Amino acid sequence: MAPGSATEVAELTVVRHGQSTANAAFAIADAAGSTDSGVTGRDADIALSPLGEAQAVALGQHFGALPEDRRPQVVICSPYRRAVQSWRLAVRAARVEGIPDLPEPSIDERLRDRVTGELELLTRAAIAARFPGEVARRSATDEFHYRPRGGESLLDVAARLGALLDDVRRDHAGARVLLVAHDSVVLMLRQLVEGLSLAELETVVRAGPVANASVTRWTGETGRLVLAKYNRVVHLPGE
Repeated sequence: MAPGSATEVAELTVVRHGQSTANAAFAIADAAGSTDSGVTGRDADIALSPLGEAQAVALGQHFGALPEDRRPQVVICSPYRRAVQSWRLAVRAARVEGIPDLPEPSIDERLRDRVTGELELLTRAAIAARFPGEVARRSATDEFHYRPRGGESLLDVAARLGALLDDVRRDHAGARVLLVAHDSVVLMLRQLVEGLSLAELETVVRAGPVANASVTRWTGETGRLVLAKYNRVVHLPGE
């Protein structure tokens, strides 16, 4: 479905997972210029950090506190552990608050994080040391078109999300739909849903990163999805 066309989705919300152990480790390693983050295994298997778990609980409290006619009716989750864990903890937290009806998620592979191929779980210093050609290739283009070897560009992410949106609109007419995913997904959904140009999307990127456990929401009262909030974190502890 083309951006800006009529939609049968009543509301679309996307949240980024809570802070992961890799998010925390990479922030420290990159600040120090280290080639070793201490993170091993597959990106898809990375779990939440203790802070990320607390953020997921706050998400559950946030959605549980909404009026019944505002709570999500359909939840679709990335298959990555940190995303599934975020929603599981959110559901549990809502139940503690007496809200037992937050939906169980379905899993859709198209909501996975951007695949980085040979650069998976490498710090900036490690990439520069092991793949200097990739650094040069990256600097010769922009982030939307740059595709690491064996990985995806952000435009590749948008392509799979476009197919997902078509299915969501067809299968969940009139529903309030929540997606639990990753920063790359949140960013490229803005392009798809709002029809943003790459220049406009670059302005969004420059304004700052998509925060862990942030909420972005579009409403469909007018027959098309319109951005209501972006990258909101007021529900999180300390915000």
